[in-house]
Amino acid sequence: MNAESIIFDLDGTLWDSSENVAASWEETVRGLNNPLLRNVKITVEDIRSVMGMTMDEIAKKLFPMLSATKQFEVLDMCAENENNFLASNGGRLYDGAEETLSKLSENHRLFIVSNCQSGYIEAFFEYCGLERLFTDYLCWGETGKPKDETIRLLMERNKVTSAAYVGDTAGDCQSAYKAGIPFVHAAYGFGKDIPEDKTAARVESIKELTEIFG
Repeated sequence: MNAESIIFDLDGTLWDSSENVAASWEETVRGLNNPLLRNVKITVEDIRSVMGMTMDEIAKKLFPMLSATKQFEVLDMCAENENNFLASNGGRLYDGAEETLSKLSENHRLFIVSNCQSGYIEAFFEYCGLERLFTDYLCWGETGKPKDETIRLLMERNKVTSAAYVGDTAGDCQSAYKAGIPFVHAAYGFGKDIPEDKTAARVESIKELTEIFG
């Protein structure tokens, strides 16, 4: 695939942090002692089910018993604890990720665009030490915009004219399509029901990206 730049999703594409995210959110929720949250238990399955959603969408899904204002208060506390927790404890980097990214960075500019909160990508970098391989990154926490618009904003500020987006969910696929760039499906991630007619390529391992992009 001919693309000068490669833009990556993070969760389900570069790493799986769901176990530690669930642990940090559960710790936060338990510490609030809110009677409305007494029966709420944040599991790994819960976290994986919302991967790819924006943070406000996640708050609505996981805390429907709270008012919108309270949802955001709890969300902010969960996100802050999560960033600190992941910076120290991290997630599971997909096998071959560092080697693959190093190889790709020799001939391409690499970027990250995620629907995460501010500080999350930084926590990923702090734990994995891979910031040196990326030119820039942008997230929902900084823009407050849908992923396709965030992709375009990142491309504009870095003067990217040729790019592909690598992600694992149907939302990633749709975002790349709306942003007007090819989508590469990371089939090893969390996503299901990916529209194949909008998919330029599919990989079963992150290592296969070196074959896709050369």
